[in-house]
Parts: sequence; C-alpha cells; structure tokens
Amino acid sequence: MAKRSAPEVNAGSMADIAFLLLIFFLVTTTIEKDSGINRKLPPIEDNTEPPIIKQKNIFTVLINKHDQLLVEDESMDIKDLRQAAVAFLDNGGDGSCSFCQGAKDPKSSDNPDKAIISLKNDRETSYAAYISVQNELVAAYNILRNRRALELGPSKGFPNMDFIQMENMYNDVRWSGNKTKLKALIEQIKTEIPQKLSEVVE
Repeated sequence: MAKRSAPEVNAGSMADIAFLLLIFFLVTTTIEKDSGINRKLPPIEDNTEPPIIKQKNIFTVLINKHDQLLVEDESMDIKDLRQAAVAFLDNGGDGSCSFCQGAKDPKSSDNPDKAIISLKNDRETSYAAYISVQNELVAAYNILRNRRALELGPSKGFPNMDFIQMENMYNDVRWSGNKTKLKALIEQIKTEIPQKLSEVVE
C-alpha cells in the first residue's frame, strides 16, 4: 500500500496577516503623553555679575521627601500657600507700587517686580506634591494679574475682562478685535507683575 504524504499548509499569506495585525495595533493603540510645565527661560545676558537681591524680597518654599511644606521657615498646609504667596507679592513694602493692596510691611517684599518666589524640593518629593505646589504659586500670580487686568481694562477698552480671559481672547484666531492694543495691555500687566519663580532641586 502506498504511503500517503501529509498535505502541505500554504503559509504564503501569513506574512500579510502579521503585517495587517501590526498595522491594526499601531493604529488603535493609544500612547500616553506626559504634559510638561510651561516655563519661559530668561534670556542670556552678557552681564555675568549676579544682581543684588534683598533677603526680604525672597519667599522661600521648601518641600521635603515626605511632601511636607515649609514656607518661610514655618510649616504650612498647601491650602494656605496661595494666600501667603499673594500677601508676599502684593505687599508693596517700599511704597513704589501704586496698585499694591498689601500690608506694606517693610520686612516683606518691596513690590511685585522685585519679589521672587524660591521653590526648593527634595529629589524624593512626589510628582503630585510638586505639581500641586506649582499650581498654587502660579495661581497666586494669576490672582494679582487678574485684579490688575480688571483695574486697567476699562480705560483700555477691555472692561470686565481678567488677565486669563485677555490671554485666551488674544490667542483666539476667531477674535477680530484690536490685538495690538490687547497685546500691549497683556505685556504691561506681565511687566508690572512678572512671574519670578526660582526652582532648585536638592
């Protein structure tokens, strides 16, 4: 009796199937994207001599590896950080700030232009705590900028608009108003209340 040979399996299309599966998974897979923190680095200056900064114009915020907050050498809860930063920035200690509404304490910051917030965190600080502190500090700047925008807006033709709304409107391509005038107002507010946030990792 003749020995029957096993039928051959046609594997010619296996490469096509594998290729199609690869394309399918590439198209349908979602890749997580980490969102960073928007920071504008200062321009490089030829002057190598560091500026003289008074200690009273520095607001020190420390985060340790246990995510505990130390503000101006005192323990603080994160919910109180925003208001403490606003009080420091808005102090107007030397009387040169005409729009400041703070306590005018001579031992605190002179004006928002000279005030610097120094954030130091441990290498083992959690990312969540770091971002939470960042949000509170940026929110402090936004509170003062929003208030200033509401003060300047009516005389510049932008009534009842805070700083965030002004930036959103300026970046909106559908808005057909006077962008040059709005940009000048935004830059004026940024100059009066600059976001000076120094970050150090220990």
